[in-house]
Amino acid sequence: MEYANQNTGVQPLHPISSELTRWLTEKALPVWFTCGVDLAKGECFEAIDLIDQKPTKDPRRARVVPRQIYSFLEGAKLGWEGPADEVATSLFDWYLQNYLTRSGYFASAVDIENKIVDDTFDLYNQAFALFCFANVASHLPARKAEATEQAANLVNFLVEHYKKREGGFREANPDRRPLCSNPHMHLFEACLAWEDTSDDPIWAELADEIAELALNSFIDPVSGGLREFFDLDWTPLPGDRGRIMEPGHQFEWAWLLCRWGRSRRDAGAIIASRRLYDIGWTYGIDENRGVTFMALNDDFTVQNPLARLWGQTEWIKAAIALTEVSGGAEREAYFTDIPAAVSALRIYLDKAPDGLYLDKMDPAGSFADEPAPASSLYHIVCAVSELDRFTGGS
Repeated sequence: MEYANQNTGVQPLHPISSELTRWLTEKALPVWFTCGVDLAKGECFEAIDLIDQKPTKDPRRARVVPRQIYSFLEGAKLGWEGPADEVATSLFDWYLQNYLTRSGYFASAVDIENKIVDDTFDLYNQAFALFCFANVASHLPARKAEATEQAANLVNFLVEHYKKREGGFREANPDRRPLCSNPHMHLFEACLAWEDTSDDPIWAELADEIAELALNSFIDPVSGGLREFFDLDWTPLPGDRGRIMEPGHQFEWAWLLCRWGRSRRDAGAIIASRRLYDIGWTYGIDENRGVTFMALNDDFTVQNPLARLWGQTEWIKAAIALTEVSGGAEREAYFTDIPAAVSALRIYLDKAPDGLYLDKMDPAGSFADEPAPASSLYHIVCAVSELDRFTGGS
């Protein structure tokens, strides 16, 4: 399965890519460094208030720290001139010191005094720990050995205590319903990141297992849509919750499976990615608001019309990924979607103070009055990075 160089004819995207990269490197990252990080303590914060631009005192969720480490390191590659390595190193040390439990997993949240306030095991948070370690190993040579050791310890812990015979990982030990596709998506992302920086075969093997689980169990064999919640045997969870399909996750899985499919020369994964994208685009975008919203039912009726920022970034990434594996009119259709998806994201950026963003849009197009969550920055950075790579910006 060969793909020609599809990064041709991208000149029309240069202005929007450059503008978005400048917003990130000249406005967003400076604000999140100045207001969202306490470098003296080596800590980051959960959110920034839109009015006074001060950090909130909410507990810091475990997913936030790895995401901020990624955001600053990747932002430096895109042109941010701040002390990315110093920030990432400090956050890495703080993360290990305050979130790693004696049991071997990462707790879910610490408060403003660095006391663990939620010691629950959450597979989602372990996925981001592995993603964090991959980024540290890739970008901070002095900490590569430690990050590699931490990743090995954690993945061995997960395999020993949470691995399922049917494939994938349980949510709790002993088992608890529902099983969820979303943590596996981020495990998949972490494994692909590790493949770029490590020759250890465990990462490719685990990525392959998750891809096959997605293709054979997460994705409905009839509709091609990807579900969120499952019973203990990976069949859809009974009831309405088992019917949920999130448009943003159709896009995000399309992006990941497209990457995996290209690396494994697996045409089936590319075909599945196209269908996931088609579902997200056809049923998951509100034409009036011009944005992708939270959730569908498995008959593609609207389940939750709330539209969050992160879904727009996944639309961008999926459109780019499928442009790169397509030709002719099909490529043109995906290519045309890229500026539409960027425009959707800009709605959340342009109505907020410089460098910050809004997060939740209601069906009428109004936004929730709440602080900007740090967790969304990672989504923006990844989309900006993909667009920059695609257009040859940096």
